[in-house]
Amino acid sequence: MLNDLINHLLPSIEHFHLGGYWIAFFAAFLETTFGIGLFLPGSTIILVLGAFSARGYLDIGDLLWFAVLGAILGDNMNYYLGRRYGARWLEKGFWFLRPNHIEKARHFMDAHGAKSVFLGRFIPSVKEVVPFIAGSVKMNKRTFMFWNVLGAVGWGFEWVLAGYIFAQSLNLAELWLSRAGLFFTFFILLGVILYFFKWLIIKKGKEFSVVSSSLWQSIKEAVINNEHVALWIQKHPRSVSFLQARLNTTAFSGLTLSILILAFVYVLALFGGVVEDLITSDPIVAADVRIANLFSVFRTDALTKVFTWITLLGKSQVILGFIAILVALLWLWRKSYYIIPLFIAVAGSEGFTYLGKLAFHRPRPELAVYAEHSFSFPSGHATIAVAFYGFVGYLLARFAQSWNRKVNISFVTILIIIAIGFSRVYLGEHYISDVWGGYLVGAMWLIIAISVSEWLGYQKKSDKSISPVRRARSISFALVFLAIFFYAGFSLRYHPALALVPLNKAMVVSKGTDIFTSEQMKYTETLIGEKQEPVNFIFFAKDDGQLESTLQKAGWVLTDRADISSFIKAMKALIMKIPYPSAPISPSFWNTKIQDLSFAKVTGTNWLRNAQHLKIWRTNYSLQNGENIYVGMVNANDGFKWGIIPKIAPDLDAERELLYQDLSKTRKIQGHLKVQLVKSLIGKNFMGNQFFTDGKAYIVTVQ
Repeated sequence: MLNDLINHLLPSIEHFHLGGYWIAFFAAFLETTFGIGLFLPGSTIILVLGAFSARGYLDIGDLLWFAVLGAILGDNMNYYLGRRYGARWLEKGFWFLRPNHIEKARHFMDAHGAKSVFLGRFIPSVKEVVPFIAGSVKMNKRTFMFWNVLGAVGWGFEWVLAGYIFAQSLNLAELWLSRAGLFFTFFILLGVILYFFKWLIIKKGKEFSVVSSSLWQSIKEAVINNEHVALWIQKHPRSVSFLQARLNTTAFSGLTLSILILAFVYVLALFGGVVEDLITSDPIVAADVRIANLFSVFRTDALTKVFTWITLLGKSQVILGFIAILVALLWLWRKSYYIIPLFIAVAGSEGFTYLGKLAFHRPRPELAVYAEHSFSFPSGHATIAVAFYGFVGYLLARFAQSWNRKVNISFVTILIIIAIGFSRVYLGEHYISDVWGGYLVGAMWLIIAISVSEWLGYQKKSDKSISPVRRARSISFALVFLAIFFYAGFSLRYHPALALVPLNKAMVVSKGTDIFTSEQMKYTETLIGEKQEPVNFIFFAKDDGQLESTLQKAGWVLTDRADISSFIKAMKALIMKIPYPSAPISPSFWNTKIQDLSFAKVTGTNWLRNAQHLKIWRTNYSLQNGENIYVGMVNANDGFKWGIIPKIAPDLDAERELLYQDLSKTRKIQGHLKVQLVKSLIGKNFMGNQFFTDGKAYIVTVQ
């Protein structure tokens, strides 16, 4: 969403760079101004401007100065207002800020002392009030200024850099998705993020809930006491009664049902968006194919076994076994009224998925591991993961006694759901959008099931005193063990048929350039199908071996396959500063596929900083004499971006000529032709590195 917003606003932002800095200044200034800051999304504005700076339309250094200066002056304005009007406003309140809300900020300041000016800067609804309190209690000006400047600098860096890094990550994502350490990096980062949020919710969740409730109460009272609102309430008693009924916390038809309906409508809208993208072939569809091709490169036998066991958690036979055991557990604990919602979640989601597959007839990815004959969208495994495991997580969290246990159950449930969906993509059984669509379908039916459960719970309040079956706990342990035993036994005996590798018969053409049936095929591509560097070599060769031997004789090294062992080897080479000329190189896409062959030639002392890279793709074409046609793109690393990410040398033509000279020296070139493949152009690759080329390509016949 932010990427789309940036792309829509960039044309206008280009024309008023200076205006962008002043927008940052006033956003920071007004957000911290007493009263106004509660309603102005200054932090969000700073975040978006930080994203613009990542695209080069605003200087990040200047943006930081303007944001920090605005924040400092805004706090000083609050401090002045506190010294001037503090006594009066603290007693009577001001605008939407009631005395009890101001009192909480005062307690915060009492607890943390002068440094509360710094700490409060990072807490919403507190940062607008703490400087005012500091002024009202006549805090020493120098002390206030010291902590004020520190807090403003920290806040400015927080939001500007967050936007900057987020925008850069839209490009970086394609690079890091292509690294050999993809899965380890992904799971480590995901685990760290989820653990952090779990810790934050456990430690601060209740406190945040209390503060939010208090703030909501203050706002509600301020609105109700407003004379215009009071007049409207008198004139529309039916509307007021309806709203009060929707917010009633004592009845299921009140706040509970309102939240569930809003959640359902939101999820339904998201699903509609996915369907629209699928029908209109939006970038998500283009990314689907490339991600599927990318994941196939990183498959290993060991990881395939791991993800097969994970994916079986969503297999229909396993789910039916788990349902039977869950039904028995619910009966044991006298919670049988949850059985109907369970069946609603499972049956509804599976029925909706079946109809979706019939409606869209989307074929499965070509490079799947196992043969499955149903259609691809939406993913049934992803649907049942949310519907069934989500409902199990809901039940466990609902009856858990402690807040910590509720949070831990929720996060384990989320991890299981993510793991099942990810396994479908890794095994090539579904596209990313299939899994996302399945999640949304499952979420819709999970919300319906929870709604029915809550309604039945309100009806069965009198049954809460009913005791479970005798020895329910020991029998439950036995049933859970039985479920684990059943799952393990099924997984060990599961040997599905492997998917057939598609065989494409080569099409014969009279000349090399006939393979480019569209202008898009003359370029390499980003993850979402946007054009990158153009192809600058076309090879005619008998087979892969002939092409490999010629390039190796020219001094080029065939790079290692991108897998876990090569990733470890590369890390070791970097740490110990030893050469690794055959290190895997980042994949690129051509015609939706990742390169089939990669070669490197180290041109300096550093194998990572100074190296030429050649990426070659097999095509589905051959000449009349039987020679196969390959396309290639050569470029070179030239130093690092941000000190860690290799950046390409901008002159693609120079690298093209160097490769041709190397090939000429081998005397294995039977003939060559230099053609104008595309127009001369200047562009940027997905990492934002600029390149230029005259658009010519060599057609080389290998002897």
